[in-house]
Amino acid sequence: MIELEVSLGDRSYPVLVGAGARHRLLELLPVGVARVAVVTQASIPVDVDPGMEHRVFTMGEGEHGKDLGTVEDLCRDWAQWGLTRGDCVVAVGGGVVTDTAGFAAAVYHRGVPVVHVSTTLLGQVDAAIGGKTGVNLPEGKNLVGAFWQPSAVLCDTEVLATLPPREYRNGLGEMAKYAFLGVDHLPDLPLDEAVAACVACKADVVASDEREGGRRAILNYGHTLGHALETAGSYDLRHGEAVAIGLVYAAELAHRLGRIDAARVVEHRRVVAGYDLPMVLPPEVDPDALVALFSRDKKAVGGITFVLDGPSGVEPVKVADRTLLRDTLDLLR
Repeated sequence: MIELEVSLGDRSYPVLVGAGARHRLLELLPVGVARVAVVTQASIPVDVDPGMEHRVFTMGEGEHGKDLGTVEDLCRDWAQWGLTRGDCVVAVGGGVVTDTAGFAAAVYHRGVPVVHVSTTLLGQVDAAIGGKTGVNLPEGKNLVGAFWQPSAVLCDTEVLATLPPREYRNGLGEMAKYAFLGVDHLPDLPLDEAVAACVACKADVVASDEREGGRRAILNYGHTLGHALETAGSYDLRHGEAVAIGLVYAAELAHRLGRIDAARVVEHRRVVAGYDLPMVLPPEVDPDALVALFSRDKKAVGGITFVLDGPSGVEPVKVADRTLLRDTLDLLR
């Protein structure tokens, strides 16, 4: 078992990575907890035993379940059960579950403890770590949320064997970005070490910028186009697949802005292709609609902002030239 820590002073918490990590849930629950509300989805074939009185609350599937209606349902169900601030929420699932249950925990009684048992590769390398919780609106992804750090995160790599191949690749899309955020030789690492390396990278960034006032924005590398694709229409894309396309787009955009050379663009394409991820836009995509959605991104304070590679590494960059943004999309057709 690989044990790491997200260092945030009195809000620091452990992250366990390895086969069977979920079985250590009881020892990582906050001291004094009397009852546990387990939040999961019917499709998730992973059971946990908190070792105390608990009840399972099931939320809807997919991104459609990640909305304010689900948060209200969870909070009302918890209230009817009698959940208090002395109890704990345990989110068992991928990013949809940990984002939604984490946000519900943040607002219920103005905050109850939450522990994440992440069951997907995408969740283990990214979504379950760092305390960003939230739900979607029809106008965009993750537009309503809160910073609410978990008490612990369990990344059980054993359960990844239950994932369908495409869901596993979905996680590889999120993992791929860490190859450009300082994790060396990532594609060559064994699974447990690769997950732990991504967690360590994210933990370091979160510790330096918990509330995304600066450096933490680099964790959104590839996400500006990725989120736009997820919001724009019913394209057959998972989150990690959309992010993978976004990584290639960000590289092409950085090249056009003179921030990186052609060899660095090739390196982006090599990493994404090595994970068997898409690198082109869906054929029916509307480029003008995507450019319009860029301005709704959470980073777009005072103008459209992308996270782009460059001589100083990956960093937020304002891009005012909408024609350039539109024309760069043509390179991904």
